[in-house]
Amino acid sequence: MEELIAKATQGVDPDAPGAFFHIFFNLMNMIPWTALFWWNLVFVAVGALLGWWRGRLLAGIVWAAALGPIGWIIVLLAPKSAKPPPLPR
Repeated sequence: MEELIAKATQGVDPDAPGAFFHIFFNLMNMIPWTALFWWNLVFVAVGALLGWWRGRLLAGIVWAAALGPIGWIIVLLAPKSAKPPPLPR
């Protein structure tokens, strides 16, 4: 934990008026945003596939985007839609 605090406060004067934002941006720069973006796309794609299979495409996309793999479980536990999805031609 001390290593994380040292990285976050590197180059920051704690008495400066903008110290909070400087520390916050240092913490945000440590997050692997590219990996999180691609994982989120995978979660949404699987959620869309499961939603299409269950007849609830939009629900699958929304739940997967909001909750990731937990959204998949919600889509799978929800009742199937009355009309089946169209077959590919």
